[in-house]
Amino acid sequence: MHAGFWKKLFAFSGPGLMVAVGYMDPGNWATDISGGASFGYTLLSVIFISNLFAILLQYLALKLGIATERDLAQACRDHFSPAVSYSLWILCEIAIAACDLAEVIGSAIALNLLFGLPLTLGVALTALDVLIILFFQYKGFRFIESIVAVLIFTIIAAFVFEIIASHPQVFPLLSGLLPHAEVVMNPSMLYISIGILGATVMPHNLYLHSSIVQTRDYPRTDVGKKTAIKFAGIDSTVSLMAAFFINAAILIVAGAAFHTSGHKDVADITDAHKLLAPLLGTTLASTVFAIALLASGQNSTLTGTLAGQIVMEGFLHIRLKPWVRRLITRSIAILPAFIVTLLYGEKGTVNLLVLSQVILSMQLSFAVIPLVIFTNDKQKMGSFVNNKFLKITAWTVSAVILLLNLYLLYDTFFH
Repeated sequence: MHAGFWKKLFAFSGPGLMVAVGYMDPGNWATDISGGASFGYTLLSVIFISNLFAILLQYLALKLGIATERDLAQACRDHFSPAVSYSLWILCEIAIAACDLAEVIGSAIALNLLFGLPLTLGVALTALDVLIILFFQYKGFRFIESIVAVLIFTIIAAFVFEIIASHPQVFPLLSGLLPHAEVVMNPSMLYISIGILGATVMPHNLYLHSSIVQTRDYPRTDVGKKTAIKFAGIDSTVSLMAAFFINAAILIVAGAAFHTSGHKDVADITDAHKLLAPLLGTTLASTVFAIALLASGQNSTLTGTLAGQIVMEGFLHIRLKPWVRRLITRSIAILPAFIVTLLYGEKGTVNLLVLSQVILSMQLSFAVIPLVIFTNDKQKMGSFVNNKFLKITAWTVSAVILLLNLYLLYDTFFH
């Protein structure tokens, strides 16, 4: 039975890592660096709580996929009127484009930091990843999963090095994991906290997860589905804990390197890169940071493409060739990135990165609420319907996300 457990877990592992990628994309880096530099380790608790939200929502997504054999996009099309379905599809496409914008900018910044390429050239070069994606997709799904795993472990290794080099203080770090009332009371802390939440839980990841869990080979019976939900749940939770480590590590390194040395105004990736080498006493710190950023951008590109295909197919029944789909999404993201980089340079790309996270936050509830409605529905889920505790928890999390995002919207446009 012991060998059976590990063998089954290996068979179901993969989708969790694909989803975890969205939780460590360049958009997260911006909010984590800003949080760590401004407030030290205080916002670690926010990253931890956001991660718990993510674990719950991704579990609901995989449960929906396995129990109903429909992904979230298909379930929306089945359940809602065509007008509502089209609206949800458009909102999801906007979220994917916003996420792609973060990846374009993140990859361009990484290329600039590593090779000194101008940002405009970096943005243009990111268009070429269409060809890379195409090559990977023809190799099969397991191959894509292994590429993603290698890139994730590259990022983890990079941040293990950064943490060792930055010598964080252990006790303040541990106390940062406990929630502080100050987070809600201090407006600037609250703003960054909502940014962290927006950057952490990705709307299109819920669509992606509900679809890719179905690629596994398991009996489509109640017993088979129960086993699939159990192992897919373990895979998802373990992978998201790896994403938690990376996000926490970015904030810890920013806190240890910048906050304690008085550089509290470091808010962007380029400043962080410039300061890491002198503050940590090794040029390797900056190089490793940029390599991890490039890995993060490329990784998110892979999963963003897959999510885009799933969403378009699920909502509209349109199946495009991966490279066509990629070209459309990337064009939407590259144009604003290119124009802003050309006109405003580095500062403009930083603001654009923050805006992309605000857009993602705004879309989140439109994926979360249908997901909670469906998994609470006995007719759809049968014996896999959420129990009472899960129902209450899911609605509470949805309400918190909705209220925080409404506050963020209000703060962004009326202050």
